[in-house]
Amino acid sequence: MQRLVLFDIDCTLIDAHGAGGRAIFAAIGDTFGVTGRLDGYTFHGRTDPAIVHDLATRWGVPPERVAAGLGECLRRYVARLRDEVAGDRVEVLPGVRELVTALAADRRVVLGLLTGNVAEGAAVKLAPTGVASLFKVGAYGSDSSRRPDLPAIAVRRAERLTGRRFTGKEIVVVGDTPADIGCGAALGVKTIAVATGTHSVEELAAHAPDHVFPDLSDWRAVYETIIA
Repeated sequence: MQRLVLFDIDCTLIDAHGAGGRAIFAAIGDTFGVTGRLDGYTFHGRTDPAIVHDLATRWGVPPERVAAGLGECLRRYVARLRDEVAGDRVEVLPGVRELVTALAADRRVVLGLLTGNVAEGAAVKLAPTGVASLFKVGAYGSDSSRRPDLPAIAVRRAERLTGRRFTGKEIVVVGDTPADIGCGAALGVKTIAVATGTHSVEELAAHAPDHVFPDLSDWRAVYETIIA
């Protein structure tokens, strides 16, 4: 059976050790002249545009000014991110290279990204990993600030690329947050949660994914679960 396999990036494929957060903080300061505290706000499961909007308005910028400056802020963010991930600051998580390489070599599989990162930011984060070119389609925060919109965008792009139809459990979403589990629920996809972010196996299991793994180090087991 054919598979469209869509991976989240941060804390699923890589750990950038806070590079994205530092870059967004700096870009908001550069663009809007404000800074502040997170006070419990989390980036996990959100898109880059939504994070900029939420933080800038929380720190006192009027929503209409945020909307007007959003494009400029995201451009500054990508520039800051390039500096942040220079050198060896991006860690590829255990089993990722092996799993992604095996899936990319399987003719039944179309490999893609499903991420809240804007497309340019995703490219910057994945450039040091050596696997970026294996992902043939994607849906990004630059496509929509609403995370639930992204699975359908990725599916449409995969169908245009391949001429195939992908429905239901032929679509597999792999991610580390409840948002990753939930974002494809309307499509009835297969969801695989991995506890390499801030959520434990037990916390992720409470959101009823099809499968939960502590990490991707047993990549052969994850591969078989995806293909099954």
